[in-house]
Amino acid sequence: MPAIKGPGIFLAQFMGDEAPFNSLESIATWAASLGYKGIQVPTVDNRIFDLERAAKSQEYCDDVMAICAKAGVQITELSTHLQGQLVAVHPAYDELFDNFAPEALRGKPAQRTEWAIEQMMWAAKASQRLGLTAHATFSGAFLWHLVYPWPQRPAGLVEQGFAELAKRWLPILDAFDDAGVDVCYEIHPGEDLHDGASFELFLAAVNNHPRANILFDPSHFVLQQLDYLAFIDLYHERIKMFHVKDAEFNPNGRSGVYGGYQDWKERPGRFRSLGDGQVDFNGIFSKLTQYGFEGWAILEWECCLKDSAQGAAEGAPFIAKHIITPAGRAFDDFAGADSDEQRNRRILGL
Repeated sequence: MPAIKGPGIFLAQFMGDEAPFNSLESIATWAASLGYKGIQVPTVDNRIFDLERAAKSQEYCDDVMAICAKAGVQITELSTHLQGQLVAVHPAYDELFDNFAPEALRGKPAQRTEWAIEQMMWAAKASQRLGLTAHATFSGAFLWHLVYPWPQRPAGLVEQGFAELAKRWLPILDAFDDAGVDVCYEIHPGEDLHDGASFELFLAAVNNHPRANILFDPSHFVLQQLDYLAFIDLYHERIKMFHVKDAEFNPNGRSGVYGGYQDWKERPGRFRSLGDGQVDFNGIFSKLTQYGFEGWAILEWECCLKDSAQGAAEGAPFIAKHIITPAGRAFDDFAGADSDEQRNRRILGL
């Protein structure tokens, strides 16, 4: 039985203009100094990672891997969360999501979509050159504004929305299949893939594509009040990536799941640093180990109360403490005995 790898850290919430967060060498060294063995790398900041160069140059990828190895970490996966979001955008969100695209493409949704798809194709090739087997992204959304059925959704609307989403993603999934890399959609509110039922709709629309898989992040399920342990039971064969992120849900007489348009500190559902929320990580690590998950346990730090430096420092030992070394033998082997068919028959009284 394989062991979960880790600890790893997603760099998106830490990249910045100041050292050590403004270059791959320095941020990798920083992560290693905290006890992380792997880094999950966003692909939107060329100072950290140049996605186009990685897609087109094995030499560049070799240099990147050498930098990481010297620092004492390895790249676990690449991330195209922002680019994947732009593969499918409802016009109501154009203004908000334009910030995810290059400035020259803002206000040009058709060109923005073409850019996002090209980015995804580059990510497939870059992942292959780096020897990676999984990739993190978002699905985008055509239907999120319809998540609450009022007024009622016209018959066939949901199916048509997922058919269009599948049309955009199928060529990308095929490119990742050619590269030998799984596309792991973070199941996340705001995306058309936001729970198990919506993932099933997408999976059917892409004909159960073998590369359509899941980035499991329990924090988003706490905020939705979804059973994240049962989710693992249902979808473990498709879970290829794991974000270790905590959250809490404390409903009150003023607001609940929807949050009442309040800021993060005032919302009943809040993301928290590891160990400060309500997520049952003992249960999660146990189930993932039981089902043979062999990917990385990756800290994604998001907290409205605790500073990121403290969250990052606490994250590596927290994850390391929860990683289970799979049992090499049954605990009751000492009481076993040799057997054969005739002995078994005698025991059965036959």
